[in-house]
Amino acid sequence: MIAVVDRIGQQISQNISYTYQLFLLTYLSFRSTLVGQTQGWRTLYGVVSAQIYFTGWQAMPLIVFLAIGSGALVALQSIMQMTFLGGVDYVGKFMVMIVVRELGPLLTALIVIARSGTAVASELGSMQVNKEVDALRSMGINPLSFVIFPRLLGGIISVICLAFYFVVFATLAGASVCRLVKGMPFDVFFTSLSQAAGLSDVFVFIIKNFFSGLIIFAVCCYQGLQVERSPHEIPQVTTKAVVKSTVYVLVFNMVLTLYFYMDYIMSFGIL
Repeated sequence: MIAVVDRIGQQISQNISYTYQLFLLTYLSFRSTLVGQTQGWRTLYGVVSAQIYFTGWQAMPLIVFLAIGSGALVALQSIMQMTFLGGVDYVGKFMVMIVVRELGPLLTALIVIARSGTAVASELGSMQVNKEVDALRSMGINPLSFVIFPRLLGGIISVICLAFYFVVFATLAGASVCRLVKGMPFDVFFTSLSQAAGLSDVFVFIIKNFFSGLIIFAVCCYQGLQVERSPHEIPQVTTKAVVKSTVYVLVFNMVLTLYFYMDYIMSFGIL
């Protein structure tokens, strides 16, 4: 029993130390960009744009496909359940609760992890093996401002935009399903949707996607920089980046959901 408690304590301390390292990497990258970067803002703009193009624009077809399928399934399940309860007009509220609050940010983050997070971790690992990071330092260029910051900023912008388009296409798919299956007019569906959505939902949506993008690319950049000598380390750090960023994003989403909807949960007498 004591050994189990000690192991749990060690794991908690390691997670705290790892979180601190991520925070420090993020802070130093933003600080070095705003204070000590020497390569020029136009160069940084090009790197950030390339990251947004890869992470955001090239992932759009997959996001649209998942959004249409998810929105159609959520609307169909909502219609089937609400038909028995006599409240088909509440389908819009279910779309907000499931798609906008939870499904959109989570699925978007998982797609970005699988597609772009792995690419960033392996790219930085290759740069470490090929001594490209040391070469940047020798030329007077801070890798934190030229390599890390553009990926963090581009990743955050891409995740927010992808999640927004996910919600848009999922909502359109849900409205189409309601129209085809139950004959619900589009104006009724979108009226129900607008009445269900509030400023708190918009705030939670932005916060979730902002920090999900920050977490994903901070973890992947940090893991990529952990490569020291051998190219064989690159797959290992890439796997760790996927696992750690997925766990961190899931925990963050759950904690934020519990925090913002604590009053709603307490009204049911759960807490």
